[in-house]
Amino acid sequence: MAAISTTVKPRLNFWQIFYMSFGFFGIQFGWDLQRANMGPIYEYLKASPDQIPLLFLAAPLTGLIVQPIIGYMSDRTWHPWWGRRRPYFFVGAVLSTICLFLMPNSAALWMAAGLLWILDTAGNVAMEPFRAFVADKLPESQRTRGFAMQSLMIGLGGSIASALPWLLSHLFAVSRTSTEGSIPDSVKYAFYIGGSIFLAAVLVTIFTTREYPPTEVGFKDKVKESNKGFGGSAREIMQSIRDMPAKMKQLALVQFFTWPGLFLMWFYYSTAVARNVFGAASETDPVYTHGVEFAGLTLSFYNVVAFVFALIIPVIANRIGRRLTHSLCLFCGAAGLISVGFIHDKNLLYLAMVGVGIAWSSILSMPYAMLAGVLPENKIGVYMGIFNFFIVLPEIIASLFFGWIMEHLLGNNRMVAVQIGGGLMILAGLLCYFIVNEKHERAPESKIATLEITEQRSV
Repeated sequence: MAAISTTVKPRLNFWQIFYMSFGFFGIQFGWDLQRANMGPIYEYLKASPDQIPLLFLAAPLTGLIVQPIIGYMSDRTWHPWWGRRRPYFFVGAVLSTICLFLMPNSAALWMAAGLLWILDTAGNVAMEPFRAFVADKLPESQRTRGFAMQSLMIGLGGSIASALPWLLSHLFAVSRTSTEGSIPDSVKYAFYIGGSIFLAAVLVTIFTTREYPPTEVGFKDKVKESNKGFGGSAREIMQSIRDMPAKMKQLALVQFFTWPGLFLMWFYYSTAVARNVFGAASETDPVYTHGVEFAGLTLSFYNVVAFVFALIIPVIANRIGRRLTHSLCLFCGAAGLISVGFIHDKNLLYLAMVGVGIAWSSILSMPYAMLAGVLPENKIGVYMGIFNFFIVLPEIIASLFFGWIMEHLLGNNRMVAVQIGGGLMILAGLLCYFIVNEKHERAPESKIATLEITEQRSV
């Protein structure tokens, strides 16, 4: 077991940060497969547009419950080989892979919705500790780079996953034909491949990365406290919510208005493109499948943009600050979403997705980089889980109430829903610039020491 001679964290090289982040490539592969395809899958299984938000309710509800609990548990976990966060990576990846294999074989709407619920629960188990993993492993001076590397992995995984049905149908001649109540083979094989990649990528991180043993004072006492049952755990989580740092509250408000824009895009963008840009009359129209596949290709492109932008966003943030960087990126995303409603040439959708990709790269890195420096070391996991409340709460609101808005106020106009998402992203950008208090919390480079780690091996 590694013995650490000082509490100062070492600076890691590029490949160490790469491998500790690689699992996010697989996790995002699974998320983007469902984001790009669950709306169409629901419509293939005869869901109406006003039902779609409610059918997506699984993700926010499971996130609201699972993420703080997993964060709380992982803060109190330690195993000599598995470490603190990696057991949760593994369990979540195995369960997610099983669900991804079963999802495209759903024979009815209720089956697809139920599998999505389990998939989102398992995905949250795997994903939540990855945010705390960066704060565990990296000194403050490298955290922007660490979260940017996660953005890079997310962009790479998402770009391939979103385009996969199109790639399978065009490059490998996999059928994309849908009959009444059935899911095309191109979507089925994409989910099989995605499940395999999810598990493989997470295993790469598990087998190439080691975690530092807990050094915080009172760790064993905290573990004993956590054994007092669900009530004690719930009380501590609630106490942590009450004691949130001021900066976390500011960033929470920004998150609350950022993520509805993304949810509305994931709910309706693919079907809006199929119907408004390609002119499909129904989900059985061959043009509909072609439009959904092309929408997936443009969603893939925004992930490519996010992948590339993740390489330069740390440089921009170092020059102009994390707060201004994030605000400007959110404005770019808003412009992309609003412009979609004015596009009639399908190829111009790529231009709109440039803005979305820039915003996506920042959303996945800047809030967490701004947050990590103000969190107590012994509660990073639970606070990262609590921070995600402000992602899932707006999705719950959207899932419960936006169906009514679609039916009674928007006339089931999917494109207008996407543009409303852009308007909410503008509001988030303004809030970020005017209310977030940015302080330079980076530790001076002269204080960053290299840890002396000695390996004690049994012979």
